[in-house]
Amino acid sequence: MYPYIVIGSLHLGLFGLMLWLAAVAATFVLHRNFVRNGVDADALNVVAMVVIAGVVGAKAWHELQSVRDLRYALRVIGAPGWRHAAEVAARFLVWFQAGFAWFGGMLAGIATLMWQGRGARFRGPLEGTLGKRVGPVRMLDLAAPAAAVGYGVGRIGCLLSGDGDYGVNTTLPWGVHMAKNALVPPVPPTALVQPTPIYELLFSLAVFWVLWQLGKRARPVGWMTGVYLVLSGAGRFLVEFVRINPKIYFHQTMSNAQVAAAASAIVGLAVLAQAQAKSVQWTPELSPDPRT
Repeated sequence: MYPYIVIGSLHLGLFGLMLWLAAVAATFVLHRNFVRNGVDADALNVVAMVVIAGVVGAKAWHELQSVRDLRYALRVIGAPGWRHAAEVAARFLVWFQAGFAWFGGMLAGIATLMWQGRGARFRGPLEGTLGKRVGPVRMLDLAAPAAAVGYGVGRIGCLLSGDGDYGVNTTLPWGVHMAKNALVPPVPPTALVQPTPIYELLFSLAVFWVLWQLGKRARPVGWMTGVYLVLSGAGRFLVEFVRINPKIYFHQTMSNAQVAAAASAIVGLAVLAQAQAKSVQWTPELSPDPRT
């Protein structure tokens, strides 16, 4: 696995490239879902805001797992002093390029989607008019298939960059070698390891297909969000059994991401139950008045 594509003096990080491809894929899926459901919103703007918030949230969640390490990193970044602002900025960028936690990105992405749902509108019954507001929970429902696709594609960036998201040593025929300059090299460096991000890509594509098919029929508000949380949480929970992430909970049997994934699935079940019980109509009555 190779963290960078080197073309002369250009060093193109594959993690960043795959993050961009993930955003492109998610934008396409979200746009198709907007069209299918008669939503008058710009999918590109929605995804761009979610990506920015997700990256910041994922970085913050990862760093806050060890406040002592975070304080040390900040001291190293600021060591040259503010008179050497360019060097401080360069150190910050180097620090920021690695270390992201899935759960923090998901929370920040959810919050951003809900905020954008307050402003998005359905199309009105007449051309050029707008209907009711989409609302926070409906926006989550609309974004669920796109989130599945984007997450899966983005995970390949983690594998290519060698940031430690791969699996345990293996003798399986599809095991992969990590680059010698990987951020977290395997032990021993020549070992074959399980390509767990590929497992997540395949699982995410399956989740996308299920959600897309389920979205062909009207469902209660929040129902699709619950399904996404259950399925995505279950997938991440299972893959953690063969990932090298440190086991720090429940007598060193579960990783931080595994606990977060289990919580996601449990919350998803609660959201599903509530959505089914309330059975709120997914598509509200449209209004020809664009001011409503």
